[in-house]
Parts: sequence; C-alpha cells; structure tokens
Amino acid sequence: MNPSILRKIRVARMATVTALMAAGVGIGVSAHAGECPAGMAMPNELVGAPTAPVGITDTELASIDLAQENVHLPGRRLRLRHMTIAPGGIVPLHSHEDRPALIKVDSGEIYENNSKCAAPILHKAGDIAREFLGTRHWWKNATAQPVELTIADIVNDGQPATMMPRM
Repeated sequence: MNPSILRKIRVARMATVTALMAAGVGIGVSAHAGECPAGMAMPNELVGAPTAPVGITDTELASIDLAQENVHLPGRRLRLRHMTIAPGGIVPLHSHEDRPALIKVDSGEIYENNSKCAAPILHKAGDIAREFLGTRHWWKNATAQPVELTIADIVNDGQPATMMPRM
C-alpha cells in the first residue's frame, strides 16, 4: 500500500483515540470489547441480518473537518456521537470498509453479530469495540434496559453505503 495512505490511516486512527480521550471516555488498560467466543472465529455471512434501525437515538455531538487538519483527508470528518439503543433495539447491518470507529459501551449490554464470528459477541459496560476495514456487523439490545454508547469515527460523507440509514 502507498506509504502516504498508510500514514494517513495511522494519523486518522490516532485522531479517533484522541477524540475519545478528550471527550472523557478514557481508555483503560482493562477496557477491551467482548471478543468472539473461543473456537467461533470464522466467516459469518450474516444471512437474514436486519437492514433497518429499530429503537435507536443517534446524536452527533461534535465533528472536525479533517481536510483542514494536518492529516489532509478531504471529505472526511472525525465525529463524536452518543447513541441510545432501546430494549429490543437494532443497529442494522453495516460495513466499516471506509469508516473506522471506536465504540464505548457506557451502560448496558449488547450483542454484536459480526462477519468474522459465528456466534454473537457480548459487549458490556466499559467495553470498547474497535471497528475497521473488513468489519461488517449488526447489533441488538436483547435486554430490558437501554444501552448507551459513545462513538468516535472517521466518516466519509461521500460514502453513505457504509453508514447506518438516517433515522
């Protein structure tokens, strides 16, 4: 891969981490996302995955135009969001081919169905999920309590196919 592109990717990832830390999310040593259960890491076609959001409130808190920063990424923004997923709520199938993200579970528990794991992955309060090139997945709140998330991502507004439909 072109060294210039690799540098931009590294800088963009650092910008996402910096945004999370600046927002007070904090990344502790023990704050790792739930992982694919042992022996279940394998391709998953996600057949029958939902394609529409259910019970989601997604609020953009702030963003930075990355074309104006030293990373010089035209058409991209570093954004910070807050998402609430109601009981039974669904974040539909989407891709991270063009949108790296870090998601911190602030409260609650939620299951992720990932294209790289044959079983649902449980994410609990305090976990941080890393989403990057090759990630296709959908999430479901199977509990009776809302789930609160803080999300930092580098969004390419010119590639809406990688984003969840607007609600």
